[in-house]
Amino acid sequence: MASLGVGDLGAFLREQRQQAKLSLRQLADAAGVSNPYLSQIERGLRRPSAEILQQLAKALRISAETLYVQAGFLDERVRDEAEEAPPVGVREAILADPDLSDRQKEALLQIYASFRGEHQQGEERP
Repeated sequence: MASLGVGDLGAFLREQRQQAKLSLRQLADAAGVSNPYLSQIERGLRRPSAEILQQLAKALRISAETLYVQAGFLDERVRDEAEEAPPVGVREAILADPDLSDRQKEALLQIYASFRGEHQQGEERP
């Protein structure tokens, strides 16, 4: 099988896996992929999808954007800008959505507030 030019990604994944002290099998299980498939990714024989990269990033506890850059899916400059931007909260996202009417936004915000209230009450109980 010919290399797909993803050797840098494979070497990076192997390094991250070793730093996390995970075996190939442990990482494959944690990411929900097969052991042979992960081995092929690490050897540069397979090019994983963005979804698989996201699963691997989660299992390795690193940012998916880092893997996207390594795989060539994302420009490093774009990743740096995304990491510097403040996170958008649920309230801000609802209020900024141009496809929602004011009434819909209000209803969603009320539902969100009620869920948050229930969650906080649940934490206070023994």
